[in-house]
Amino acid sequence: MKLLNTLLQKAAPHFAKGGHFERWHPAFEAIDSFIMGSRHTTGSAPHVRDAMDLKRIMILVVVALIPCVFMAMWNTGYQANQALQALGLTIPAGWRGAIMAAIGLHCTPDSFLANVIHGSLFFLPVYLVTLLAGGLWEVIFNLARGHEMSEAFLVTSLLFPLILPPTIPLWQVALGISFGVIFAKEVYGGVGRNFMNPALAARAFLFFAYPGNISGDTVWVGVDGLSSATALAKVAVAPADNPLATFNFSWADAFVGTVPGSMGETSVVACLLGATLLLIWGIASWRIMLSMLLGGLGLALLFQFVGSSSNAFMNLPFYWHPVLGGFAFGLVFMATDPVTAPHTNIGKWCYGFFIGVLSILIRVINPAYPEGVMLAILLGNVFAPLFDYPVIQANIRQRRLRHE
Repeated sequence: MKLLNTLLQKAAPHFAKGGHFERWHPAFEAIDSFIMGSRHTTGSAPHVRDAMDLKRIMILVVVALIPCVFMAMWNTGYQANQALQALGLTIPAGWRGAIMAAIGLHCTPDSFLANVIHGSLFFLPVYLVTLLAGGLWEVIFNLARGHEMSEAFLVTSLLFPLILPPTIPLWQVALGISFGVIFAKEVYGGVGRNFMNPALAARAFLFFAYPGNISGDTVWVGVDGLSSATALAKVAVAPADNPLATFNFSWADAFVGTVPGSMGETSVVACLLGATLLLIWGIASWRIMLSMLLGGLGLALLFQFVGSSSNAFMNLPFYWHPVLGGFAFGLVFMATDPVTAPHTNIGKWCYGFFIGVLSILIRVINPAYPEGVMLAILLGNVFAPLFDYPVIQANIRQRRLRHE
């Protein structure tokens, strides 16, 4: 490392202002800071010492996502291996089957290792394509603007695969993340200036542009010839007086995450582990998390109390809503994005409650689109400044009155 540090320090002047490779300074700085850490120090008073900077925040969010990444690989493999077992097969067709056969693993849902490895063959290609396609746009825009590279894209590149089905075509992955990075982030100035979450914007683009590859019953299990509906889709076709009639799993199964769905969204346990880390490190807002949960549970309880003779979602027990779909994942990792969320405490309470209520409202009232979390958070992002504005104006009026 000492030799590498010396080489980087010797090369630095060539990439600095006035150097031969000045144009490529953002790329060099990204490599240098990633390997050796930031070299920027304060040269004059006053000094503010804090171990938490943007780089560390982004890395800690990535660490908090690790439980969801693990569950994404294990559950994706588990669902695929269950489907193969139902078809009487031990090895899938195609290149995934060739790899499983080469390492001598049968695709059985009883094998922990087989589930993880088979699931990783779905998750890792999606993640790598996201990283390469989105990272390319980040580099292009930063070089054009002369901006330093940011670790923020590491979070976006990990969030995006987690909210996708395992069978998503890779070219759509590249197209979706390109849309999210360009039109939800870079056109507004880059890191810290986007008004909505780029990963969610990318998924929304794919949902409306290619709904057949991101919704329905055939996209959640990576085995040809077998389909499996998500829990929310099963409620949509259940009898109105018995919304749990079509479930072949328990509340505990949904809580752990052993159900079909987007790769990283199914496990509430994994989301809670990530939430614990984010709260301990002081990165995410507990006000947003709690208010979103209260808003969602409150409206779900109200719908259950009112009841319906034709809508199964209105009769679904309120305690099922947080463990179904992407509610928990959106609550922990999407709604709490500090760039797109309000900054005042009152604004955070209102913002989280708004998203929680709207998520359940879309889920229950619109049977054609039972997963309302994505749209609710994107709408919350749009309205976030409005939640802050009256709070800030009230503070200004109070200060003016005190001064007078």
